[in-house]
Amino acid sequence: MLSRWFPAAINTRPTEWSRAAIGMALGVMFSVWLCGQVYGLDVAQHLIGPLGASAVLLFAVSSGALAQPWSIFGGYLCASVVGLLVAHVLGRTLGSACLAAGMALVLMCWLRCIHPPAGALAATLVLADSSVAALDWQALGAAMLAGSALLVSALAYNNLTRVRYPKRASEPVAVIPADHPPVDRQAITAEDLKLALAEMEAFFDVTPEDLEQLIHASERNAKRRSITEVLSGRE
Repeated sequence: MLSRWFPAAINTRPTEWSRAAIGMALGVMFSVWLCGQVYGLDVAQHLIGPLGASAVLLFAVSSGALAQPWSIFGGYLCASVVGLLVAHVLGRTLGSACLAAGMALVLMCWLRCIHPPAGALAATLVLADSSVAALDWQALGAAMLAGSALLVSALAYNNLTRVRYPKRASEPVAVIPADHPPVDRQAITAEDLKLALAEMEAFFDVTPEDLEQLIHASERNAKRRSITEVLSGRE
């Protein structure tokens, strides 16, 4: 049981850590600077917590389903609207901040734009300081401007550093004609993985396409190992 608490091995290299760290620093700096130019530095600095959390996803795990453009844009929009609405109706208390985070999650699930830092954004806007509270509903514009600037930074930096972002959309599964040569019907496809993920009824920060590529890569490695073992056995 104790072994479950230890972290799994990281399969990325230090060069990738450095690439993500530099992008995160530049992205957060740009988004805070731009927001500060429009709404004031005090407002921009108040949003730096959710922005920093979003930057980890956008630059370090940009292939994840929770880091895609609609996730951050829709997530920030849901969190901002819910947070400001709860603050108006229930006041700026700790209980209302927690309620806003939960309500934002429900809305993000419904709109399929789950983005974990957006939960922090909803609570942050409820427990805002005087500079943000004075903006009232204009705080929605501040949050969306900062989040959009971070997204633009991720789009530019990731692709300039040869990391494809955003992920390619799922392609429709081709229908095999009746007269098509027989294929391996036991092979796992992205459609099979989508059905499996739906059956598990849980959140997974991975796309079916990534799982399919991982399975195919594992199959190739297994075949390569099997051939190597056969050849070494003949010697």
